[in-house]
Amino acid sequence: MATTAQLFEEPFDADEYIERLAWRTPGGGSKGGAEAFDPKRLLEEFENHIEELKQLDERIQRRVEKLEHQCHREAKEFAHKVQDLQRSNQVAFQHFQELDEHISYVATKVCHLGDQLEGVNTPRQRAVEAQRLMTYFNEFLDGDLRSDVFNNPDKIKEAADIIQKLHLIAQELPFDRFADVKAKIASKYHDLERQLIQEFTAAQRRGEIGRMREVAAVLLHFKGYAHCVDVYIKQCQEGAYLRNDVFEDTAILCQRVNKQVGEVFSSPETVMAKLIQNIFENKLQAHVKEKLDGTRHSDVEQYLKNLYDLYTRTTALATKLTEFNLGSDKHTFLSKLIKSIFSSYLESYIDMEREYLRTRGAMILQRYYDSKNHQKRPVGTGSIQELKERIRQRTNLTLGPSIDTHGETFLSPELVVNLLQETRHAFERCHRLSDPSDLPKNAFSIFLLLVEHLCVDHIDYALEIGLSAIPSADAKNANLYFLDVVQQANSIFHLFDKQFNDQLMPLISSSPKLAECLHKKKEVIEQMEVKLDTGIDRTLNCMVGQMKHILATEQKKTDFRPEDENNVMIQYTTACSKVCAYVSRQVEHVRKSMDGKNVDTVLTELGVRFHRLIHEHLQQYSYSSMGGMLAICDVAEYRRCAKDFRVPLVLQLFDTLHALCNLLVVAPDNLKQVCSGEQLTNLDRNLLHAFVQLRVDYRSARLGRHFS
Repeated sequence: MATTAQLFEEPFDADEYIERLAWRTPGGGSKGGAEAFDPKRLLEEFENHIEELKQLDERIQRRVEKLEHQCHREAKEFAHKVQDLQRSNQVAFQHFQELDEHISYVATKVCHLGDQLEGVNTPRQRAVEAQRLMTYFNEFLDGDLRSDVFNNPDKIKEAADIIQKLHLIAQELPFDRFADVKAKIASKYHDLERQLIQEFTAAQRRGEIGRMREVAAVLLHFKGYAHCVDVYIKQCQEGAYLRNDVFEDTAILCQRVNKQVGEVFSSPETVMAKLIQNIFENKLQAHVKEKLDGTRHSDVEQYLKNLYDLYTRTTALATKLTEFNLGSDKHTFLSKLIKSIFSSYLESYIDMEREYLRTRGAMILQRYYDSKNHQKRPVGTGSIQELKERIRQRTNLTLGPSIDTHGETFLSPELVVNLLQETRHAFERCHRLSDPSDLPKNAFSIFLLLVEHLCVDHIDYALEIGLSAIPSADAKNANLYFLDVVQQANSIFHLFDKQFNDQLMPLISSSPKLAECLHKKKEVIEQMEVKLDTGIDRTLNCMVGQMKHILATEQKKTDFRPEDENNVMIQYTTACSKVCAYVSRQVEHVRKSMDGKNVDTVLTELGVRFHRLIHEHLQQYSYSSMGGMLAICDVAEYRRCAKDFRVPLVLQLFDTLHALCNLLVVAPDNLKQVCSGEQLTNLDRNLLHAFVQLRVDYRSARLGRHFS
């Protein structure tokens, strides 16, 4: 059966069990094995094994039943034990409740007895204390301090307690009868107070924190406690300011003292606040006064820089000090200290800032014009000037003498950077030094000065000079430098706009001053745009005048009516070549001077005027057959030049003009068909007829009948 038990090892597999049983049986293997297969023997072995399994099952079943019976018996015994324990626990709990009630009863009696004892002992202690104080009072009354407590230096703490109580009692006594004893007690009171302060000072110098704490606790009930704190504050600052950086020294000192104050004094927040107040009202205020008063009237720029730096560093120090316990409202406390130092300077800050900016801006401008050896011309104002401006805008007439600036734009990037840099510093100081309620107003006043210096005194003046320097439309070889003025003015205004958005907007964005700033900026832009538009318009007129001069000088009537029709070798006329070269230079000049949509706008206007000039110019001549071909070649070259504009409208206009020129060479019988083409069908018939009339053979060939 041992073999059979081994066959039941986990994991059990019935097939594996049968195979292993057959393999163990002699003659039970396969027929190909070493021993012959014997089915009868294998059957017999299986039958015997089945009998063994039945017997094994019966034995196991009897054992299971025995174990189950034993388990039931033990469970009943355990249940009886649990019931007995529960009954015992209930008895113990009842005993515990009885004990608790008894303890409560005893405690009540003890408390009652304690109250009775205290009621008896407290008056007794008071009586003893009164008797003791009366004994000491008698010594002061007799004038002979015999007690050891007043003569032994080691008992100064006990003596201080006694004299402090006697001093309070003496305050209630009538002066006329006890004047002498009151004076003696007061004298001893002050003498002990002085000794305690001296002891505290000596302990502080020795670094004895425990002794300092002990003496401070005794002095707490004396009037001289405040003096003790003052002495401590004075001594802890000795040797603390050895470097030049008073702010860093203060931060280090407060960090060191803060830990010590908590160990020595019972109210460390009060002592710490008094220390910081002492530093602000003495050390920092003296430092600020020394730095600012020396430059307030002699060097305003340095004064403003020092004021900004000192105020910034003071507020940064105050921020560091908020980590210490200074009472319930430490932020208000520190703000008041800062205000007490800087209030007299901050009240006049914005006036000095404006005056400095006004003076500094005027100096920067004057220095620039002096470097150019230029005397600023007064820009006219009033009704006469406004009338001239309106006439000039509507007629493009030059009112007043034209000046020659030799190509100088009178716009300086360096000057602009200096003005913007000064204004940036002013905005930073304004943000830091202005009261929050005055910040938008102060920032707006700085912005107005920037507008005055940069936009009016510099950009607007340069535009006025540039307008005055634009020659008349019929001037020859004129220097059209106004586009350079436009380019530089545009670049400068971008810098102005960037400062407006980056530095001014955060200061005024949530105030009513925002609308005023935006309105002022819009007003400045509109004034500049009017002058820029006027100057660009007059410059375009000058460009067209230059083209007109080239055409009048270079174009000959024989160009389009050559004497020898069969010997024309040129592709286009000299006048066309020079005009196209001039136009290409001007287009490139416009692209360099403008940006964004302004390029297309100006080039569109120039292209339209260019087309109008060529259109009117071609109508001044009569054309032979070969001359018409030359005219077509010229217009083709003009059209190629028009492609540089990159403006569809301009190219379309020259395409139409090129189609019109075909009327100069087409056979008379084909005129009607050409006029009905895609590019000419929508044109006015009179315009088509006008071009046909330019043909030399117009009358001889009676071409007019083709338009009837």
